[in-house]
Amino acid sequence: MTTTQAPVVRTTPRTTTRTLLTAGLVAGPLYTAVWLGQAATREGFDITRHPASLLANGGPGWIQSVNFVLAALLTVAAAVGLHRSMSGRGSRWAPRLLGAYGVGLLLAAIFPADPGAGFPVGTPGDHAEISARGMGHFVAGTIGFTGLIAACLVMAAYYRSTGQTGWARYSTVTGVLFFGAFAGLMAGAGKPVTITVFGVAVVLGWSWIAAICAQHRRTT
Repeated sequence: MTTTQAPVVRTTPRTTTRTLLTAGLVAGPLYTAVWLGQAATREGFDITRHPASLLANGGPGWIQSVNFVLAALLTVAAAVGLHRSMSGRGSRWAPRLLGAYGVGLLLAAIFPADPGAGFPVGTPGDHAEISARGMGHFVAGTIGFTGLIAACLVMAAYYRSTGQTGWARYSTVTGVLFFGAFAGLMAGAGKPVTITVFGVAVVLGWSWIAAICAQHRRTT
């Protein structure tokens, strides 16, 4: 009597790299869908007055915390895939900086933002107390967003060195716009225009991550 063995499926380094880069394609749409879904359904949440981080407060706040964790893990996976698919100028630091963005997202889940601007419902509109966890969230944002901005600029240098001028311009513009939006958020003292612009910048940042991961996945 003979037995038939199941075929052994071997994962090649190329397949692994493509899988890791696919994580970067998923991260942004997933994060944005969960964020906007909550923005549309959470009582008292106003997307022009409340940044996404505030969604981590209240009874359903765990949803946004999980959203941060999933986005963090997918972003770190994408950074590893980027490292495996790059060589030459910027190939060491660009993945590390993108990984820093993932670390910032993870820290944002560990240190949720303080309630504020009337959210969750029952929070005073002028509530501005900063707790230890709120300070931790501020540090998390600084680490993550600085990493993303720097990753854009280093990737721009990488693309220039490889003659991919279109991708270099795209990366530069994304980094500069995100920096401007982040600086405006810090200086805007919760003004609707700065919160709205920053929300748009977050979507642009995730779109850039998806785009470069797709580009490297095609060429890997």
